[in-house]
Amino acid sequence: MLTRLKISGFKNLVDVDVRFGPFTCVAGANGVGKSNLFDAILFLSALADRPLIDAALTVRDEGGRTADVRSLFHRVGNSYADQMCFEAEMVVPREGFDDLGQAAKASITFLRYSVTLAYRTDDSSLKSLGSLELLKEELVHIQLGDASKHLLFPHQTQWRKSVVQGRRTSPFISTEGTGENRVIKLHQDGGPGRTSSRLAVNLPRTVLSATNAAESPTALLARREMQSWRLLQLEPSSLRKPDEFTAPTRLGVDGSHLAATLYHLARTSGGRSSDGRQGGRPPTIPLSPSATENPPAATPDAAASQIYGQVANRLAELIDDVYEIRVDRDEKRELLTLQVMDQKQTSHPARALSDGTLRFLALAVLELDPAGQGLLCLEEPENGIHPARIPAMLRLLQDIATDVHEPTGLDNPLRQVIINTHSPAVVSQVPDDSLLVAELKEMLHSGKRFKGACFNYLPDTWRREKAVGEVSVVSKGKLLAYLNPLAHEELNEDEAGDGENHRRVKQTRRKKRRVVDRSDLQLLLPTFGHWK
Repeated sequence: MLTRLKISGFKNLVDVDVRFGPFTCVAGANGVGKSNLFDAILFLSALADRPLIDAALTVRDEGGRTADVRSLFHRVGNSYADQMCFEAEMVVPREGFDDLGQAAKASITFLRYSVTLAYRTDDSSLKSLGSLELLKEELVHIQLGDASKHLLFPHQTQWRKSVVQGRRTSPFISTEGTGENRVIKLHQDGGPGRTSSRLAVNLPRTVLSATNAAESPTALLARREMQSWRLLQLEPSSLRKPDEFTAPTRLGVDGSHLAATLYHLARTSGGRSSDGRQGGRPPTIPLSPSATENPPAATPDAAASQIYGQVANRLAELIDDVYEIRVDRDEKRELLTLQVMDQKQTSHPARALSDGTLRFLALAVLELDPAGQGLLCLEEPENGIHPARIPAMLRLLQDIATDVHEPTGLDNPLRQVIINTHSPAVVSQVPDDSLLVAELKEMLHSGKRFKGACFNYLPDTWRREKAVGEVSVVSKGKLLAYLNPLAHEELNEDEAGDGENHRRVKQTRRKKRRVVDRSDLQLLLPTFGHWK
């Protein structure tokens, strides 16, 4: 779980310091830096898994893919920043496995990872791309006694004690020396032991990305946590495909293997219910003509029915005509196909469902999967969803995140959700303490002026109450643009005076009457005065 992220020198993110809770919504206009924040998170995830240059190539640029790693560095005019720095505070799982299947147990689960990278052009083999040099890498612990000072979002003590455990008195990864003599050290867990030292100047990857259970189990689990940070880009074409019997049983970032994942959850009855109980509650809508109101949980078929029923109940919040959800097993073709049956007993395969329905369905399955842990990022989850059903989508996304009022476990995985949006309907419905508003702000850095991204929060929320130093409270004018965009637009036109542009807008309005201009709707619409 990522609780705090500091970034400087990456794209338009300079001196950015963002705190996250279990669920965070980042709102902002196009081009202000919402996606760059996601790119920074995913870049850190890639650095924990791949060589430096490969991690850089996973980051999107304006054309869709990175052609030069220099484009990742902050730029003012033709001048690029010399380096980019990241610092992430995170809660990591207590146990896990390395790449060879060896078990690992963290000595402490609250950690701070920092890494600094510089651009280098002296690698002739990568001349067209440039390359990256590792200047600094550190992994240190955060004391248990200080956990409440770092986990600022409201939570129960029992939840914090279930996720923050262990003790440590020395770093796990440290950097010593300067220049070409700079060395990155990996310290073993469990007190005094052998320390591995690596010359930093020619390291092709981070030290963290090469850790294993034998050398440093805590560093390995930090790596596993960062590897679990994913951007879900649920593609309808992937969601519609049936799965072979041998398909993976975890939902892909593009939505692939939806049928196989749901089928696996139903057969193993390992899902969690929307009320937080493992195994699920009896469905509240029929599952089949012969289904009973309370199927016996002891039988495999009854447990599967409960899982299918929970998904059907959740989907019924989006569309009304849902009777049953199941996965058909075709023995002849060895295929699994997701089916949705309506109230008239007509079965609809996944390929016949709408894009929004499929995305919602995939998230409903993910919510029940205890194996789907880590950080999930989603861009504009409201796409394909009717405005009246957006609250149902937001409830689902918040239910996917860990419940900080209960201890973590199989029925409450350590899972986190961050979304971005520019939809007024989403902004108006999210909890006020979950909202960050991205804006471009005039900045001065190294004697140069530029506009960088900043992430502001609302007054009277936990970020404001716990803020130290510079306060980043969003202005009421910016909120107005989301909560009442029509009134905000009219206000801007009135303030524009009688200039040529204003007259041109008025002429356009006279030619074409908008829906909002209808006299029979005026009394039903909110006015600007309402927000004063």
